[in-house]
Amino acid sequence: MTARTRAAAPVPALDTDALINDPGIRIIVCCGSGGVGKTTTAAALGVRAAERGRKVVVLTIDPARRLAQSMGIDSLDNVPRRVKGIEGAGELHAMMLDMKRTFDEIVEAHADAERARAILENPFYQSLSAGFAGTQEYMAMEKLGQLRARDEWDLIVVDTPPSRSALDFLDAPKRLGSFLDGKFIKLLMAPAKMGGRAGMKFLNVGMSMMTGTLGKLLGGQFLRDVQTFVAAMDTMFGGFRTRADATYKLLQAPGTAFLVVATPERDALREAAYFVERLAAEGMPLAGLVLNRVHGSDAARLSAEQALAAAENLETGGIVDQAAGKAGLREPADSPTAGRAPTADAPGTAAPESATDPELRTDRTPTITTEELTAGLLRLHAERMQLVAREQDTRDRFTARHPEVPVTAVAALPGDVHDLSGLRAVGDRLATGSDPAGAA
Repeated sequence: MTARTRAAAPVPALDTDALINDPGIRIIVCCGSGGVGKTTTAAALGVRAAERGRKVVVLTIDPARRLAQSMGIDSLDNVPRRVKGIEGAGELHAMMLDMKRTFDEIVEAHADAERARAILENPFYQSLSAGFAGTQEYMAMEKLGQLRARDEWDLIVVDTPPSRSALDFLDAPKRLGSFLDGKFIKLLMAPAKMGGRAGMKFLNVGMSMMTGTLGKLLGGQFLRDVQTFVAAMDTMFGGFRTRADATYKLLQAPGTAFLVVATPERDALREAAYFVERLAAEGMPLAGLVLNRVHGSDAARLSAEQALAAAENLETGGIVDQAAGKAGLREPADSPTAGRAPTADAPGTAAPESATDPELRTDRTPTITTEELTAGLLRLHAERMQLVAREQDTRDRFTARHPEVPVTAVAALPGDVHDLSGLRAVGDRLATGSDPAGAA
């Protein structure tokens, strides 16, 4: 049985309006591989939900700042900014995660002033908070937990980080917890915890060889910075893990919905299939798949094969009498107006003088016959239909593998989205499942 045969059963439709209208849904997480339109999807859902009466905040971790531009905001930062121009009873706010600022806020909130200052000024902390592997994803989880705890918005839409694997968003708390629980950190914390003579003896005897080796590898000052950081952060480590666990459980709760975003390309849908399987394994509630930038044709009845055959026949003169066809485009030789440019008395027939006067013609503007133009258009149509067929085949493979996943297809827009009107257009297509003609 082929993938296309297995996919013959109807695929359930994803109703995004039902999703954003449901007051029980408090968090929507848009995930997917890079470049598939997660940011635009998150913003469009936020606009549509706000204009349908909800109080929404969109959290993006996208460094391209496209969200701010499309919402008419000069810039986004770690504070939610209200978006102007929303038509409806709701409100829309938007923000972009500032990873370091979020980390600083956690330190300031969970340490006394003196310890907080020592941590914030520590060189190792400054390096960790600015770019330690997984910090961005972890801080996204922290910020999500903060927003939900404030209970100021009834819907939070999250645009996940553009990392190699978007599910790093789920793994980050575990990775940071493993780092904080790791043997290296515990070893560095041991002398401070033992205290007194025993601690000094351990440090001087048991640690001398290890610190000497690490000092050579990492630099003595770096090692001292790490030890100082660990000593200052010791009381906060448990809080990181506790909050991470709480946010993780929040993502598993019925009030959360995950949307996997993809394009109808093999790599993107392969990644989408991985997301679907991983979310199921983690017990995360999947709402469905958003299939972006789907192509179609209003002339889908004319297949690629038929278009190519017609183009070849035109180019070789196999379909029409080209001489007769060309003659039909010209006036008879004995016509009083033959060879002259059309006059202004014939509306819609005026032509540039250079097109009718041989002396004004140059080789830079070659004449294109009707047959050549038609053949070119037929070949363009054939290419479009071949693209449509490839996208449909790729989509069929996904739905055959995951027939239970609801799907909404969003037809490709003619240009980039750069304002609220564009986001509304995307929201309309998300809601209606706008499969383009010939795409299904």
